[in-house]
Amino acid sequence: MRKLGIAAVLLGMLCMVPSTGSAQVKVYWTTSGMFGPFNIQGLIPSIPKEKARDITIPISMWVIDHPKGLVVFDTGNNAAVSDGGCKSHWAAGNCDFLKPSQKRDDVIDMQLKKLGYSTDKVKAVITSHAHLDHIGNIKLFPKAVHVIQKKELYQAWWPEKFQREGGVFVMADFDGPARDFNYLELEGDYDLFGDGTVTVLSTPGHTLGHQSVKVKLGGGQTLVLSQDAIWMKENLDGYPAGLNYSVKDYNNSVNRLKMIRDLENAEIFFAHDQDQFAAKGGKWYR
Repeated sequence: MRKLGIAAVLLGMLCMVPSTGSAQVKVYWTTSGMFGPFNIQGLIPSIPKEKARDITIPISMWVIDHPKGLVVFDTGNNAAVSDGGCKSHWAAGNCDFLKPSQKRDDVIDMQLKKLGYSTDKVKAVITSHAHLDHIGNIKLFPKAVHVIQKKELYQAWWPEKFQREGGVFVMADFDGPARDFNYLELEGDYDLFGDGTVTVLSTPGHTLGHQSVKVKLGGGQTLVLSQDAIWMKENLDGYPAGLNYSVKDYNNSVNRLKMIRDLENAEIFFAHDQDQFAAKGGKWYR
């Protein structure tokens, strides 16, 4: 009887230990408008002509609702790009090639409002990297903790010469008051809430300090939000993206995310895949 009593106490103690899957985390996939149409070879020149196609791609943003706080992963194109205002904020060449179709209602503050949230309730903003279509609206979140790789933050403020060419870093997105925001400057992976449900993954290559996010939902499913570590399915088929700080690091990061997918039975969500967004975008994952 005494052994049974001890076993019951131990079982009760185990039940009190929080499970990484116990937090009821949910994720919403939205977009800051679209880019295109243009030929896919403009982004992935390694694709052979016979496999090329015209694409119109989403600018992915993610809203993560966690019991400890609301998280936004990437803030899309700057609001100034909306409704035909591209050339007032971006280099004309990027406007002409990318052809952004963002409306003001597509901007992250309005997307949050549609979901019943507000910008001042966002606890953390995770930025995958500092390119124009991912960091564009961090100034809308002055109260949040901004989570970014330290190398990427410094690359944004002081980009190397070859990185400045083409205008993919837009200083107006992160200058002025944004210089004094609260930045959690990472040097690798990070468990955001300490419970294993939202993990920032270091995935350099596309940029010096690119990062992705792994989310374990309340229902048990694992999602890998790759952002520009993997633009679209063609990258998984062996055709690397055409804009990379380091091709070596890029390939290592793609392989890392593939291994996480296979080992954890996870699903990878790409940053700019029109077919995947058409099938799975604009809804909650729980």
